Amino acid sequence: MSIVEVIDLQKSYLDPQTKNNFQAVDGVSFLLDEVQIFGILGPNGAGKTTTLEMIEGLTDIDGGSACVKGINVANNPFQVKEIIGVQLQSNEYFDSLSLEELLILFGKLYQNNIDAKDLLGKVDLSEKINAKPEELSGGQKQRFSIACALVNEPTVLFLDEPTTGLDPQAKHNLWQLIKELNDSGMTIILTTHNMEEAETLCHKVAIMDKGKIIIEGKPLDLIHDIETKSGKKENLETVFLSLTGRDLRD
Repeated sequence: MSIVEVIDLQKSYLDPQTKNNFQAVDGVSFLLDEVQIFGILGPNGAGKTTTLEMIEGLTDIDGGSACVKGINVANNPFQVKEIIGVQLQSNEYFDSLSLEELLILFGKLYQNNIDAKDLLGKVDLSEKINAKPEELSGGQKQRFSIACALVNEPTVLFLDEPTTGLDPQAKHNLWQLIKELNDSGMTIILTTHNMEEAETLCHKVAIMDKGKIIIEGKPLDLIHDIETKSGKKENLETVFLSLTGRDLRD
C-alpha cells in the first residue's frame, strides 16, 4: 500500500526579472510504499525542495494533489503535520536553551512528553545533552535537527539535502543514522544532488530537472539500463548526465 501519493503536483512563482510565471514544479507524480527510502535527485533549482514543502504542507499547492497515509495535504495540513517529521536545510533555535530543553519544548508542541536523553542517544548526541546548538559541529547540528524532527514519532520523515556541507566522516555517520531509522520501520523521503548518497541509501529514486521527474526507478535498475547501452561500468551521475546533459552542480 502506498503511504505517500503525489499526483500531478504543480507550483509556479513570479519571476521578478521577467515578470512572468515560471513552473518550479511541473506535474510531478509518484507513489511511495511504506518503509522505503525514496530519493528525489537533481541539481540546484530542479524543484526538489519545493516538491517536499508542498507534500509537508509548508507551501501551498497550485495544482494536483498530495496525500500522506490517506490524508489530503491541502485539505488537512495540520493533520498531516502530526504524522510527519521535517528536517530542513537550515535551522534556527533559541540560543539560550540546551539540546535537552529544546527537545522537551518541541515535544510540548505535539503534547508529547519527550525523553530527551533517549532521543539524543538515537542520534548519537547523548554527551551533548546540556550543550547549546551553537556549540555543535556541522554534523552534530544535522543530527540534532533530525532529533527535532523525531519528537512526534513520525510515520514519514522528510530530509532536505541532509548531508550538504558535511565532511566525509560526518556524512557517513548521518547515512548510518538514516539507515537505522529506516530499519526501525520509518518511511523516509530525502532530496539530494549527491548521487553516491542516493545509491547508498535509496530503495527508489526519481531524478528531477526543470520542475519535472524525468525518470524513476531503483538505482541499480537505472544504472544497469545505461550500462547496457554504454557497455561499461556506470553510476547514477552518468544516468543523470545522459538524460539532461547537465552537471549536478549547475
